[in-house]
Amino acid sequence: MAFGQAVRNRRKAMNFSQESFADECGIDRSYMGGVERGERNLAMVNMMKIIDALGVQPSEFFKALDKPTKKNKSA
Repeated sequence: MAFGQAVRNRRKAMNFSQESFADECGIDRSYMGGVERGERNLAMVNMMKIIDALGVQPSEFFKALDKPTKKNKSA
């Protein structure tokens, strides 16, 4: 779900409608809706189409999905 929410946030920030963004990615609009709702398990090729259309590097996109980690208290 985090992937889909991040896609939705960036898509909206870029002022794309879901339909026009799906067209930009070469992905069906209803499939894109499922991605954004966390209902789809994406193949890497589709993830890359989406990330490329967002205009970011994969590492940058996925870094934004990182959750803070708990510090190891024994270290």
